[in-house]
Amino acid sequence: MNQRNIAIGAAVLAAAGVGLALSVLRVPEDKQAIILQLGRPVSTVNTYKPNQSFGETGAGLVLRTPFLQNAVFVDKRIMSLDIPPQTVLSTDQLRLVVDAYARFRVVDPVRMYQTVRTEDRLTEELSRILSSRIRNELGAQRFDALLSPERGRSMDNIQDAVNRSAKAYGAEIIDVRIKRADLPPGTPLEAAFERMRTAREQEALTIRAQGAKNAQIIRAEADAQAARVYAESFGKDPQFYSFYRSMEAYRKSFAQGNSSVVLSPSNEFLREFNGRRSN
Repeated sequence: MNQRNIAIGAAVLAAAGVGLALSVLRVPEDKQAIILQLGRPVSTVNTYKPNQSFGETGAGLVLRTPFLQNAVFVDKRIMSLDIPPQTVLSTDQLRLVVDAYARFRVVDPVRMYQTVRTEDRLTEELSRILSSRIRNELGAQRFDALLSPERGRSMDNIQDAVNRSAKAYGAEIIDVRIKRADLPPGTPLEAAFERMRTAREQEALTIRAQGAKNAQIIRAEADAQAARVYAESFGKDPQFYSFYRSMEAYRKSFAQGNSSVVLSPSNEFLREFNGRRSN
């Protein structure tokens, strides 16, 4: 009789241990848990919250109802999304091969579970949306714009558009970047580079011509201003004007340093050397 009681007690303890093991759920720090009851979400554990620091999460051991409740785990970390290279037709009729990627996280695991069920399906949907938005956005740009800082604005537009669609799946797009945007190798690539070189040369010629025009305008304005200043100065002192003109004539006559002039001492040309006295 004692042995039977011992066996029953052991069986009860074993059943209690199994029930306790089935009742306790361990949620890792890097996972979000969705508690399902008969296939329907009833609660979540360790969900993502902005500015959440380590130690303030809900990770650890939680209780659930055995046999009635089970858990689905969703990654809490930032995940990468690499899409296959896309062929895009730019506005200047050049085919581009675009290689892009994105980073995202699941911020609403229940919505994700209700819409796509698994992370793999979520990745497929986001990849489809991202590919479509890249073709639409870059198809409205010129090829040279994709090689300039303007590409950053296009990436922001793509991220905003994809993020609006990703919210319907409980996801948030962190970043979208283009790793490479090139023409297919061969003749089209060489022709595009030649067109870009010709366009830059024409732009340089236009800039130089505009600069020469501005220089002429500035020079003419400076000459006019100088002439006005001279006229005002000479009008106030006619003798100074006469002296200035004589000095200019001397400077030009003897500019070479080896000129010889044979004149009478009383010549008008040399009167400034005599202190403006005439014989």
